Amino acid sequence: MISKVFPGHHFYHAVRYVCQQQKKPEILITEGVRAHDYRLMAQDFISQAELRPTKKQACFHSVLSFHPTEKPDNDALIEIAKKYLEGIGITNTQYAIVKHTEKAHLHLHVIANMVNNDGNTIRDNWIALKGKKLAQRLTDEYKLIPALRKDLKLTHLEALSESEANKYKVYMAISENLPHCRTMEELEKRLHKLGIEMQYKYKGQSTEKQGISFRIGSYCFKGSKVDRRFSLGNLQKSLGLKHHQAQEIHRTEEGVIESKANSARHKLPGNRLTLNQHASTSSPTSGEKGQVNEMSKAVEKLFESLLTTEGPHEDGANEFLIEQRRYRKKHKPKIRR
Repeated sequence: MISKVFPGHHFYHAVRYVCQQQKKPEILITEGVRAHDYRLMAQDFISQAELRPTKKQACFHSVLSFHPTEKPDNDALIEIAKKYLEGIGITNTQYAIVKHTEKAHLHLHVIANMVNNDGNTIRDNWIALKGKKLAQRLTDEYKLIPALRKDLKLTHLEALSESEANKYKVYMAISENLPHCRTMEELEKRLHKLGIEMQYKYKGQSTEKQGISFRIGSYCFKGSKVDRRFSLGNLQKSLGLKHHQAQEIHRTEEGVIESKANSARHKLPGNRLTLNQHASTSSPTSGEKGQVNEMSKAVEKLFESLLTTEGPHEDGANEFLIEQRRYRKKHKPKIRR
């Protein structure tokens, strides 16, 4: 189960929306408002909100969405919705719980008055975040299926509005291309080919990047609205981690090569200069990170040939070693008896 709070809604528009017949609404329970007519329900909410005219956003509207395979009965839904309202601090006030079944997943619309029955305002600090955390706890309590990430297999793009469908297109494009990118510039180029433009928000008049958004056609979405993983900070963290891992792999491969070189030096103490020359020319440079494995195999082959000292070979390194032995043998000092 997931919770999504819609800020800035007004009672009349929210109530009219949740009671539309095409949404297949079922009003499960109401408190302090009339349920048989959405106009009267909206008027009841507005009348109580007028007790505190300084409260600009008196309408609380959220959606509790369940996994497509879950179909809790109405009693369970009412119990969950009541615990949800109580958990985020919305008590002693009017509310309406409406079930919608027009989509593949069952979901509840929760509308409540942020001006309570005593005419006092209900605090709404961080209420969206509180709702998400509470939804996670209720998911565990009622043994529901947790929403760990978007499941595109269960998403019917044709059933979404044009805005939501475009947001999912952006989500899919980033998800598919991000694993193949090492920098933000690479991601930007890949998305540009797909008709998606990356836009940055800067801090004041400085060049410090503060946020990111993605534009597709006439629609523009904040990165965090597409998915929390796609905020500027999380994207930079993800790409930075990948770059760090690539460097660690490169350093590890270089360490293996150096270890082989040291081992060979011990076996051929008289030929360290030659071995160093071959090892240095065979080691991968920083620009050859993608060919580390191939270079490692080549170096191992070279070490095997260098360590072979019996019989004539075509390999230049071995011939050099043979010439060295001949030179030492020819100039070996004679021992007088």
